[in-house]
Amino acid sequence: MPEEAKKYRVFISAAEPSADAHCAGLITALQQRNYNIEFIGVGGPKMAEAGCKLLEHTTARAAMMYKAFGQVGWYYRLIKRITRFLNTNKVDLVIVCDSPTFNFHIAKAAKKAGIRTLFYVAPQCWAWAARRIRKLRKYCDKLCCILPFEQDWFSQRAIDTTYVGNPLLDESQADPHSYRKNYADFEPRNLRLALMPGSRAAEIDSLWLPMQQIALRLKQKHPGATFAAVAVDAEREQILRETQIPGLECQYTIGAVADAANAADFALVASGSATLQVAAAGCPMVIMYQSSRILWHLLGWCVVKTKYLSLVNILASREMVPEFMPYFSSIEPIVQTVEQLLKDKDKLVQISGELIELVEPLAEKKAREEVAKMVIEMLR
Repeated sequence: MPEEAKKYRVFISAAEPSADAHCAGLITALQQRNYNIEFIGVGGPKMAEAGCKLLEHTTARAAMMYKAFGQVGWYYRLIKRITRFLNTNKVDLVIVCDSPTFNFHIAKAAKKAGIRTLFYVAPQCWAWAARRIRKLRKYCDKLCCILPFEQDWFSQRAIDTTYVGNPLLDESQADPHSYRKNYADFEPRNLRLALMPGSRAAEIDSLWLPMQQIALRLKQKHPGATFAAVAVDAEREQILRETQIPGLECQYTIGAVADAANAADFALVASGSATLQVAAAGCPMVIMYQSSRILWHLLGWCVVKTKYLSLVNILASREMVPEFMPYFSSIEPIVQTVEQLLKDKDKLVQISGELIELVEPLAEKKAREEVAKMVIEMLR
């Protein structure tokens, strides 16, 4: 029987919106190869729209680091349910995407059930919790990394690793340098500021208010300033609208990170995957993340092993853009930093060009196509 005529079942696990988008792209790429694959798993609306039957919608509950502690019970029950499914149904391959805290449990269940597992998006063991490398070596059959330096790092630790490109940039245009911004006619009084408070509920809760407060402070000094906010989906757009503070006028778009960054002069961005899309648009930015001061001093300093915390600065090995991670409570240092940058057109042009050059190599491969090839090889 030809390989294409065989019936395969692939289980996919995604726990947050970015992983939902990555996996939806992968499903589409696999469907275009005309293999008879049934997709089932946990994820979000984009996976469902692409043709994956969901046992549970997980993306609405997405959290980050220790902010996920309050949802332990729900995730525990979900892991038990997935484990039962893998033990009682024929599954040819398990794909887990990002969210290692959750997905290591899924990979462990797959291993016990005798199912091969592909990790799509490598856990950042090089940045924090390096002890996880032992779990990865035990439960991962193949690892797809999306940052160039990761392939050597994981391969040196006996993990079968392939650099596949970055899925965030799969839709990037052929000539990224056409995005380079020209600030020759830019005046701060006409600032176009993009506000990107993140996709996770916890990020929105902690970052949306201060981002609005920063915008209002800038508006006081630059009356012609305009603001545009990006939400990952309609539900989160509604949350942003309902929590808009008095005096702020803001346009809202859904899922248009690259377009919003391309149209903006500057951006305030939650730390995470969106920073690379903003960088690809050549948009100078300040990167923000909030945390409990107590928990950060108890836990954060001892688990984080990199000098910088944002992906952009980690890739650059220097502070290419200012990062306030965590910024705790005062927005004053952020306002001052933005104001200082807005006064320096040459610096803005420099940052725009450096950001594009930084991410350009990441767009040389189409991640969804590279991972689809690996899936087909593993199914065979």
